[in-house]
Amino acid sequence: MSQGGQGGGGLISRDETVLIIIDMQERLFPVMAEKDKLLENVMKLVRFSKVLGLPVLVTEQEKLGNTLQEIREELKGVQPIGKVDFNCFGCRAFSRTLAGLQKKTLLLAGIEAHICVAQTALHATSFHTVHAVSDAVASRSPHNHRIALDRMMQSGVTVTSTEMAVYEILGRAGTDSFREVLKLVK
Repeated sequence: MSQGGQGGGGLISRDETVLIIIDMQERLFPVMAEKDKLLENVMKLVRFSKVLGLPVLVTEQEKLGNTLQEIREELKGVQPIGKVDFNCFGCRAFSRTLAGLQKKTLLLAGIEAHICVAQTALHATSFHTVHAVSDAVASRSPHNHRIALDRMMQSGVTVTSTEMAVYEILGRAGTDSFREVLKLVK
């Protein structure tokens, strides 16, 4: 049994998961609905991934600026993958990098929920188990955010929350990782 997340019954397995942060960029972020909550939850996921050693991929849509400074600083050494396609899998560098990690489960965060996140998630369901973190993805319009989550769910994507994903991957209390992560979520 893998540590943290048992891997059966749809639970997220620590050993099989990669966090993908999609297009959290300077020119796009300011117009997102509930952007403060979005950034707070993406940062929780980033810090959580660092504690557990989960791999993280970051994408940047061409011409939308750099990834937000807070994320870049937290993920020193993680080089964003530039792309022009909305679906991350349209980018060869993304597909090659992800394939090299040999992870089965994608944990998706970022923007916009109804464009790049949804297209990536819908494509990935043929090859991966996909979890979209509902409070760590956003769109300019709450309507598009809701429709994106509904469509992804109807297509086999598991819609989760930041806290739900964190505790599911942890799998148990009382560990050093649990004590460190508890500071992030409380």
